Amino acid sequence: MKSSPLFRLLCAACLALASLMAWAATQPDNVNVRYKDPQHFTEAKRSFGMHLIDADDYLKPLKDYIVQRASRILAPGQRLDIEVTDVKRAGEYEPWHGPRFDDVRVIKDIYPPRIDLDFTLYGADGKVLREGQRKLRDAAFLSRNSATDQDTLRYEKSLIDSWLRKGAGEL
Repeated sequence: MKSSPLFRLLCAACLALASLMAWAATQPDNVNVRYKDPQHFTEAKRSFGMHLIDADDYLKPLKDYIVQRASRILAPGQRLDIEVTDVKRAGEYEPWHGPRFDDVRVIKDIYPPRIDLDFTLYGADGKVLREGQRKLRDAAFLSRNSATDQDTLRYEKSLIDSWLRKGAGEL
């Protein structure tokens, strides 16, 4: 028996909804990440013309990554609020290499990633345990990441991992 196109469409919609609900259920609620004026980020200022970058292509996955990683270091009841104030992804465009390189992001050690953020860590009682500003940098980012890793945000995620590695008490 052959199924109708409408039936297949409804099945696909149900699967997509179930997947979205499962994803939402796994998102931790003890970490809140927001972006302050992302249109003014260094990365956004470099995004124009042929190099136009959809901010959601990197900001949404980066936010999800920060939430997942940060939630792992918190003690039960703790909450972490993070406001990202600037993002500069690793690499740069070098159009002087010719028209075939106009849309190629070149990764060199002279183009390191940067993330600036403010954070507030709250205890289970709601009191502020720690707060501050961080300027995440890694001049040796190329030597710390695998050349076979194909994640386009691997350098930025590495900055987040380095910051969180010390634990909530050392943010």
